[in-house]
Amino acid sequence: MSRQPDHPVDPLFVDRWSPRSFSGEPVPDAVLQSAFEAARWAPSASNAQPWRFVLARPGEPAWEDFISLLMPRNQLWAERASALILIVSALEVERRGEVVPNVSHSFDAGAAWANFAHQALLLGWHTHGIGGFDRAAARERLAIPNDFAVEAMIALGKRGDLAGLHADFHEAESPNGRRPLVETVFSGRFGAAAFNPQRSAA
Repeated sequence: MSRQPDHPVDPLFVDRWSPRSFSGEPVPDAVLQSAFEAARWAPSASNAQPWRFVLARPGEPAWEDFISLLMPRNQLWAERASALILIVSALEVERRGEVVPNVSHSFDAGAAWANFAHQALLLGWHTHGIGGFDRAAARERLAIPNDFAVEAMIALGKRGDLAGLHADFHEAESPNGRRPLVETVFSGRFGAAAFNPQRSAA
């Protein structure tokens, strides 16, 4: 499936998708450092930078811990990733000398994850966000402090062929589409059309 945007955007945004077929080849430190550097420069309310990343690669002591945290179906494909990364975010922020709840911690961590994913793609590596894992166990086994939210996990790797992917996932192993802007962008109030199709086409 070839993705086609409805409006002009850089190809980076339609080329990024979330495969499950990974080759398992080692990821160089330079690639990870570049992707994390992109994440570092994500937008952040009050410059709080609430995101933190916990990394594991195959062969490292923590790798089996990371794999065991995943739901069984996710283990079937994520075990061939070149890295697994847990994203957490700080629940509080200091403002004018006072520690207060950071209501945008998840929002900002999501921006950092998007930067990470796009920079990885520019370097020839794919990512797949994972929500299906045991968050309570992750907090305990990976020593996540209680003042951090456990957000998501990322699998990173080079694309592999279908022969290395469990057959259950073959049919879905292609980029998917997106709903049109008319269903997601509103003007003034929820559900009110933001763009006049005739005006937009003029």
